[in-house]
Amino acid sequence: MDISLIIFYCIAAFILGAAFLAVTSAKIFRSAIWLLFSLIGIAALYYWMDIQFIAAVQTVVYVGGIIVLIIFSIFLTQKANDDMPKPPLMRRLIAALASLTGIALVLHLVYHHTFITPPTTVINSNIDNIGLQLISTDKGGYSLPFELASILLLASLVGCIVIAMRKGSANVNNVE
Repeated sequence: MDISLIIFYCIAAFILGAAFLAVTSAKIFRSAIWLLFSLIGIAALYYWMDIQFIAAVQTVVYVGGIIVLIIFSIFLTQKANDDMPKPPLMRRLIAALASLTGIALVLHLVYHHTFITPPTTVINSNIDNIGLQLISTDKGGYSLPFELASILLLASLVGCIVIAMRKGSANVNNVE
């Protein structure tokens, strides 16, 4: 086992551990922080794969944008230190069944797929080429994913406002 594989397994274990803690934490602020660590781990995985631009985008858009909006909405609701309500037993059973089904599907796909080694071609990754691909609408362009990322940020902002203004969460009307 070489060092590269050990690094991959360490990063993957960090991502999975942080993601597990994000969904099982009883406090919403701690869940947001564990989600932050999980997304940082995904950026580390991109750095490990030597895709620095995607890692930087992951860090800026998700860690710097989405998580900050989530944390702001938590603080705006003034419930950062409260425990999250426990879901009913039926909802937990359905979530466990959906998780096990997803794990089984992924394992089935991994074990029955014939992985081939891609050809090693040199990619022109200078800034000019990346900029042209970002605004291009042709086959090699990334205009649509770039616009979808901006819609994702807008949806997160609207979601944070809705959470912050939910009736009963923050008494905005009673401040006099």
